[in-house]
Amino acid sequence: MDADGEVPEHTPAHVTGAARLRMAHLRGVVSGARPGRMRDRRGRGARGPMALPGPLSPDSVPSHLTPRQDFDALVEAIVDAMSKHFEAEPDRVDIVTEEAPLLPDNWSHAVPTSASVRGPDAARVILYRLPLTKRCSSRQEIEDATWKAVLDRLAEIWQVSADDLDPRPH
Repeated sequence: MDADGEVPEHTPAHVTGAARLRMAHLRGVVSGARPGRMRDRRGRGARGPMALPGPLSPDSVPSHLTPRQDFDALVEAIVDAMSKHFEAEPDRVDIVTEEAPLLPDNWSHAVPTSASVRGPDAARVILYRLPLTKRCSSRQEIEDATWKAVLDRLAEIWQVSADDLDPRPH
């Protein structure tokens, strides 16, 4: 409705009289984001122009780690916490992460969460992300299971007790 009380020609027919009164100050032109908070219906975080760097959000949204990156960061933190053991041991050990082990079709045992392999140059500890994370129901359980897998495999390679390797306070 304009100042004379008439509805502008470009107002959609489905807009009721009360809505016309509330939107009269917009003169039929509505642009930009909807007022109020936008819903995050599927829990995937911010999307669209506000999630990208630009004039409305120069710093963009906080970075989000994928589950794989999150698991790799956890393993890296564990290795950093155990750095004194890696420096003291003469055997070189590589710790790698994989999504899941390649198993034969007739495999009937539980899916392993980790493996250790001795090579000519270095030993290798392989952590399988999916079997480890699917067996846990919380972030704390994932951390504990990953610590246990790393400690058990390193104790097997270095032939020491896993309790002796654990740098965490008991």
